[in-house]
Parts: sequence; structure tokens; C-alpha cells
Amino acid sequence: MKLRQLTYGASIAAVYAVLTLVLAPISMGAVQCRISEALTILPLFTPVAIPGLFIGCLLANVFLGSIYDIIFGSLTTLAAAYLTYRFRRNTYIALLFPVILNAVVVGGYIGLFLDNSMAEWLCMVMVGLGQAVACYGIGLPLSRVLENLMKRGKIK
Repeated sequence: MKLRQLTYGASIAAVYAVLTLVLAPISMGAVQCRISEALTILPLFTPVAIPGLFIGCLLANVFLGSIYDIIFGSLTTLAAAYLTYRFRRNTYIALLFPVILNAVVVGGYIGLFLDNSMAEWLCMVMVGLGQAVACYGIGLPLSRVLENLMKRGKIK
């Protein structure tokens, strides 16, 4: 791996982890909007984002989460990042993977094991809605900005 790629991946991991930690009150739980998940648009541009997102999520979950978050939440982010990259030719479809996978897996284990205050299906819906806000509400406009900067040669 080239030094530049390693640096990009490490930077993505750091930004993801810091955003999650700084915004911890809204990043965890049955009702969440993990703003750092807006970065799941990055595999649209580079495969280096896949391990970066996974490591960033893993680090954040080690500090904030349960064992379920550490294992299943981090692996869900890895799978979603990979699928986003694979379907990158259609941005709207590609961003469905982080939304759906997190809704089902993360919402599912929160409802089953971590938060008995609401039904499992409702946890899935709430996590999915928060994820949709992060991916489509924040991530999609961010991807447009990145595309424009790349066209102008401002970033590589």
C-alpha cells in the first residue's frame, strides 16, 4: 500500500472516530444519528475508505459501545463500505447499503439486547432513519462537493 493511501485511510479512520466520540450523545442508542456515517460516501471515490471506515468505527465503538457494537456494528460498517464501493456507479443505490445494513443489524441487536424500552422493529426503524439522515442528508451533499473539487483538480 502506498504511503498516500495509508494516510488517506488513517485520516478517514481518525475523522470517523473523532466525530463519533465528540457527538457521542447522538451517536449511540436506539435513537441515533451518527453524523460520522456521512463518511460512508467515501467508498464512492476510493477503496481506501473501506478499511478507514471500519477502523474508525471499531475505535469509536471500543470507547463508546458494547461488545455488540464493537463486533457487529464495526463489521456492519465494513460490509456497508464494501458494498457502497461495489455499487459506486449509482450513488443512490450505493448509499442504501449503509442505511439498510445498519438499520437491520444495529437496530436489531439494540432492540434485542441493549434497549428494552422499545420494540426491536422500532429500533430498526429509528436507526435506519438516523442513518438515512447521515447518508443522504449529509453524505450525499458532501459527495457532490467532493465531486466538484475533484473536477476542478483541487483534490485527488
